[in-house]
Amino acid sequence: MKKLVFSILFVLQVVFAFAQQSSLVKGKVVDSKTQKPLQNVVATLRNTTLTALTNSDGVFVFENAPHGSHILEVSSTGYSRQILSIDVADQPLDLGVVVLEEDITSEQQLSLITITENDLGDDNSGSESTSGLLQATRDAFQQSAAFNWGQARFRIRGLDNEYGTTMINGIVMNKVYDGRPQWSNWGGLNDATRNQEFTMGSAPSDYTFGGILGTQEINTRASFYRPGSRISFSGTNTNYSWRMMGTHASGMNKDGIAYVISASRRWAEEGYFDGTDYSANSLFASIEKRFNDNHSLNFTAIYAQNSRGKNSPNTDETTRIAGEKYNSYWGWQNGEKRNSRDKDVEEPIFMLSHYWKITDKTNLNTNVSYQFGEIGNSRLDFQNVNNPDPTYYRNLPSYYTSMYDGNTFIGNTEANLLEASRARFLTNRQINWDAMYAANQRTEAGNSVYALYEDRTDDKTWTANSILNTQLSDNIILNAGATYRKLKSHNFQNMLDLLGGQYFSDYDNFYTGDFAQSDLNNPNRQIGVGDTYGYNYNLLADIADAFTQFKFNYSKVDFYLAQSFSRSQYQREGLYRNGLYANNSFGKSDKIIFENFGFKGGFTYKMTGRQLFDVNAIYMTKAPSLRNTFPNARLNNLIVGDIDSENIMSVDASYIIRAPKLKARLTGFYSTIKNATETSFFFAEGVFEGDGSDANAFVAETVTNINKKNMGVELGIEYQIIPTLKFTATGTYGQYTYDNNPNVSINNDALAALVQEGSATSVGAPNTQVNFGQASLKNYRLPGMPQQAYSVGLEYRDPHFWWIGANANYLASNYLDVSALLRTSNFFENSADPYGLDLPFSDIDRENARKLLKQEKFDDFYLVNLTGGKSWRIDGKTVGFFASINNVFDQTYKTGGFEQARNANYQELNRDVSSGTPAFAPRYFYGYGRTYFVNLYINF
Repeated sequence: MKKLVFSILFVLQVVFAFAQQSSLVKGKVVDSKTQKPLQNVVATLRNTTLTALTNSDGVFVFENAPHGSHILEVSSTGYSRQILSIDVADQPLDLGVVVLEEDITSEQQLSLITITENDLGDDNSGSESTSGLLQATRDAFQQSAAFNWGQARFRIRGLDNEYGTTMINGIVMNKVYDGRPQWSNWGGLNDATRNQEFTMGSAPSDYTFGGILGTQEINTRASFYRPGSRISFSGTNTNYSWRMMGTHASGMNKDGIAYVISASRRWAEEGYFDGTDYSANSLFASIEKRFNDNHSLNFTAIYAQNSRGKNSPNTDETTRIAGEKYNSYWGWQNGEKRNSRDKDVEEPIFMLSHYWKITDKTNLNTNVSYQFGEIGNSRLDFQNVNNPDPTYYRNLPSYYTSMYDGNTFIGNTEANLLEASRARFLTNRQINWDAMYAANQRTEAGNSVYALYEDRTDDKTWTANSILNTQLSDNIILNAGATYRKLKSHNFQNMLDLLGGQYFSDYDNFYTGDFAQSDLNNPNRQIGVGDTYGYNYNLLADIADAFTQFKFNYSKVDFYLAQSFSRSQYQREGLYRNGLYANNSFGKSDKIIFENFGFKGGFTYKMTGRQLFDVNAIYMTKAPSLRNTFPNARLNNLIVGDIDSENIMSVDASYIIRAPKLKARLTGFYSTIKNATETSFFFAEGVFEGDGSDANAFVAETVTNINKKNMGVELGIEYQIIPTLKFTATGTYGQYTYDNNPNVSINNDALAALVQEGSATSVGAPNTQVNFGQASLKNYRLPGMPQQAYSVGLEYRDPHFWWIGANANYLASNYLDVSALLRTSNFFENSADPYGLDLPFSDIDRENARKLLKQEKFDDFYLVNLTGGKSWRIDGKTVGFFASINNVFDQTYKTGGFEQARNANYQELNRDVSSGTPAFAPRYFYGYGRTYFVNLYINF
């Protein structure tokens, strides 16, 4: 592998020609409203390493621009970027005045964040792949994906954002644990993070090899910010109610120092969904010292603290009774709503960046970063008492109306119908905090039987990298980089509130004796607030990667080749000796190492100056995440058997038009992901053999060898009808499916106790993994996002600096997340048969079974959005406002959901569904109804 990469590099270097001719290029950048010069505007000659900043007179100069045709990009925070075609010859080229207009999409970004951020789940998945589009792009399709479809959890090309790369100053921000960026780490700092570059799919990036979704680079270099200050105040009815933000950029002074500071606060007593409180404080600082024309040092600090109350996924039954805004996670306490499921994020980031201009053609950027802090997800714990969840199945009417007595359905009897009408949920729909306090104060020993704890993750991540950009000849550019990341992730249960009791006992009430102990090294502990209990372990990771990329630019064709190599090493370190896994939980696990590589390439054929044909292709392997490597990391050191890297392939081809009035892109794409692994946890009935008493268990499910296939087309059209009126039309038709029948295995902790009880001595780890074979998932749709989306819009921009826009959107083909376990052969086997032979149920109706296992498709829906704004220039200051109304007609729609796998065999599921009021029906997430966002701002 390494020999192949070096051979490619050597062959390429042999053909490099270093003889170059160059000339001077300059221009002056002014504001469209005031006609005043703009300082610190970034001018870039694409496909070269040349970048220049405007001075106090708004002038930029390239002293050694190579001869030939070039694309000049002029950009600045808060302005629409200008793209100019230029030809450099022997004579100096003066471009004259370049006018920048205020970018209204930068205000749209603020309203988008209020939509996507609340959609993130415990595992940091959700719709945040559209959050990666928070940048001023002129691609109509990307605009629709972010601003119009993001509220419906749309994912570009059906890809989770772990297949994209998000960077700040070249430092990868994707978490090692699950491969996804934690957007809350810089939430609320929109002004400070607007300097961004985005590449679509596997197109080349100057900073990293990337993935198949795309790359996003956020640049916080202080000298790149336009000098000035900005204050804004916002109001909305989404996940928060109010937001205040202030930002100041100094520009580079005569001593070679530039700095930027920004701060914001967002808050709500209650967001859109019931009981969802919100509080966030964010701070940003960046300071740069330019020592000379060749060396500059920049320090960036980011602090974003966020606490928000979550909203629950609900069954159709609970929604029918309580409405779409219903949230089971909160209850009244002392006259205020208290949410039991808060997510708290506080992970500061510190970065030191060195910029070295080695020559006019070569730049080296070296970065070191340290990120630490905590993420906590709170929930209720209880021992030997009733489940406090108001939607617990015994509290719902369906518990009575779906009841069986042996093989006889009795859910429609008069007695059960009467009990259903008295079901607890009908009159007590929220958590009863007072009852839990009272129960804790009634215990004889003073111990709490109810408590509030959090699942905590305290990460410490060191990262160091260098990125080289050099122009090897007029036509050839080399990008190269190397990165090292080291993670120590401490994971544990942290006691938050004893709810009036004196202590909480650290044991698992589902087991007895040593098996119930969380830590045999310190048994029978009494836990207080702030103590660790339940589980306690470290995840350790060391990751190194490197890439090279060669870009070749000619008059009719541009093409590139890139290579990457990475090495990932994972290990678990147990800090507790768990009673169920006494010999395989304490201390360090075996190390597991993944070595991965990638190759990608593509070309752009310039049919004319306005028509392009673009192709990109990639093949790479990707290490599984830490989350999916250790199937039951909370309790033991086990590693998923035969786990291996994912194999990823993708290709896309685009026809692009860039005319003065018409901009359009038509893209076809195809990608496959093979050998993926996914883990999940749930309670299941009818899974394991036994007389019924041990057939039910809380299990960890691991699905391995998953293949996925994503293909489709994208279309984006932008047409300037008249100078003030623009029409857009965008759409995508995708087909995202499982492409094979993956393997399902279940880890049942109860088996650990059974195995050890039956043996005088237990050597090594008990075998608790049960292989259920293949799950029939081939051709099922990938869940959780619309696979079709279409939009048409009009935008009017008046010469007097006011504007209004409207768009209509149609979203379709969104599917429920299905249970893999239900689609294994176990579904048809009677684990409780008296002979223990796992014989099939005798009363299986195959047609009915197909109906039970058919994937649910959500209803298609329409969304209409309105936006508008106005700005004024007063005494050298810009004052303006932006307003939006999303989902104008208040449509109700499901954005996602999942099957409950509790009824894991045909008999249990058939009985539940046949009752007409299933107790374990799927749970759904709903989108926002009609929402608004208003932002007032002043720039000075």
